[in-house]
Amino acid sequence: MLHRRLYQFLIVYFLGLGFLLLIKYVLNLSDYVIPGPEEIWRTGNSVFGRYLFEVMDTLSVAILGHILSIGLATIVGIIGRLTTWVGSFIKVAAYNIQAYPIVAVAPIIFILLGDGLSSRLLIAAMICYFPLLLSFIGVLSEPIAHTEHFYNVTKRMHWQLQVKIRAFENIGKLITVIVGSATLAMVGTIVAEFIAASAGIGYNIRIALYQSDLAKILVALFLIGICTSLYLTCLEWIGYLTKKRWEIPKGGTA
Repeated sequence: MLHRRLYQFLIVYFLGLGFLLLIKYVLNLSDYVIPGPEEIWRTGNSVFGRYLFEVMDTLSVAILGHILSIGLATIVGIIGRLTTWVGSFIKVAAYNIQAYPIVAVAPIIFILLGDGLSSRLLIAAMICYFPLLLSFIGVLSEPIAHTEHFYNVTKRMHWQLQVKIRAFENIGKLITVIVGSATLAMVGTIVAEFIAASAGIGYNIRIALYQSDLAKILVALFLIGICTSLYLTCLEWIGYLTKKRWEIPKGGTA
């Protein structure tokens, strides 16, 4: 699983890099505009250790933001599944908040919370929670008629059991959206760091951009892709174990 995801990323990365170098040589651009392979290699050797530390810092914030967004989406999804006024209000409020672009909301967050961990964490959670929310509300709002009918008739149904039944029946969908939203958590953290933070790989990309140093940006993108691939692989592995644990054995019962 890990090696497949890594070589898929490497194929995409080097195809993109090759296309960039093709543009450089076809248009005869200088190394100042697009660095050559030697310059990229030299830059990679000089900044690899520092950038790896910064990427791990960004990834740690992204993971925390991802966990926070999963928690928020779960809570809102559970409440939003209700057909009452409260459930409707929660869904509408969540949708309206997401309508504001993060670049418009981010300055307010940085003014109130500063440029530290809390701001990066909040922005990461805000960016990746919406697809989670849509899936959680969709899954938790859809009745599992054949199972829920039994518990309703026997008067054993309560909201926790209802949530468990619907989550169990759609565990594959939930795992897929959780894994997919992890990339958005990473993107959200990098965006936060790029806008105003003073740490993380997004901050270093902003510095490299101001210096017009594309080689550093390419090295940063390489490390971001590697670390994100590792995180996604871990999530897929956890999802696989979760599905195996929740599976009903053949010829048996849960």
